[in-house]
Amino acid sequence: MNPRTWSISELAEEFNITPRTLRFYEDHRIVNPTRDGQKRIYTHRDRTRLKLALRGKRLGLQLSEICSLIGMYEGPGSTQPQLQSYLAILTRHKQQLMQQKQDLDQTLAEIDEQEKNCLKLLSEVGDTATSG
Repeated sequence: MNPRTWSISELAEEFNITPRTLRFYEDHRIVNPTRDGQKRIYTHRDRTRLKLALRGKRLGLQLSEICSLIGMYEGPGSTQPQLQSYLAILTRHKQQLMQQKQDLDQTLAEIDEQEKNCLKLLSEVGDTATSG
């Protein structure tokens, strides 16, 4: 039985990424295609690792966190330590995002206040210009 493999263009198309992105993940040892001359051949393992890396990226995880999480699933042992580590990373990332959201909300409120002040001043300047 011949296991399914993918070319760089097939994986790039499937995940809506560029071949350059795939080469980036190759440089960071997330995927490790075999070579047939200049042609890269990706296995099911490469495809799964790429999928996990892209999910981590969508979640906003750092590359080092992504590599660490993917590496955990390569080793032997139970999944409990892996899940606990993943949960800790998710919790930390969620806290950072919540803080950023709070900071953005505060900044937007300040911008709203400054806009109101500017509009008020502009209307006052317009009133004095038309009455004079």
